[in-house]
Amino acid sequence: MRHTWAARTLRYYHLKAKDTLYRRIESWLELPLLDLQDIKALCDRYHFHLAQIGQSWQEHNLFASHQKSDIDSDIPFLQIGVYLDNIRSAFNVGSIIRTVEAFRLGPIYFAKQTPYIDNPKVQKTSMFTFDKVSCYQNRSLKQLPKPLIALETVPNAPSLFDFTFPKEFTLLLGNEEYGLSDRALSMADQALQIPLYGFKQSLNVASAFAIVAAVISNQQRRKSCFH
Repeated sequence: MRHTWAARTLRYYHLKAKDTLYRRIESWLELPLLDLQDIKALCDRYHFHLAQIGQSWQEHNLFASHQKSDIDSDIPFLQIGVYLDNIRSAFNVGSIIRTVEAFRLGPIYFAKQTPYIDNPKVQKTSMFTFDKVSCYQNRSLKQLPKPLIALETVPNAPSLFDFTFPKEFTLLLGNEEYGLSDRALSMADQALQIPLYGFKQSLNVASAFAIVAAVISNQQRRKSCFH
């Protein structure tokens, strides 16, 4: 219980910059005084308390939500759309948004059942990049930039690493449990897959997207360097 209160108080200090109560708790737990201006020391002490109560936190709940390297980028977005076909997890959605912003890909289109950017979990998991990416709801597949390229394990789909992406297109990402809907697959102009060699022949959708995003960004930006 003491360490629970200590962790909560440290988090409050991190958010509100008020340290009086934590100083009392330090004395209570007979801990050395912490330099509350040192973010690394603050994080380490916070996780020390969590370890004492057997608790861990997901990344979006950690202290260092803004790193020293964070910048307001002036690098333009590519013309690469991303369609989230009924992805249910707000955490996956937030992670995808963060990846889109990191690689500066393009707009994100949300299917009806996909949690939108007004969802607090989406906002937190995106590490608050959700307002730096163009996001749209209620766009039909027919309205999206063509061609439509599906990331899906289907027979004879070429490997991601052997494919040359066009300058403009929309990448279709499917549901965590059953992949892309039949409608989305039927409308796709092309399907791609990530070659996997292990026992588990699938990846978390946000992890799979990060791999594809890196390949797309590398291809597109390398092209622009030579033109």
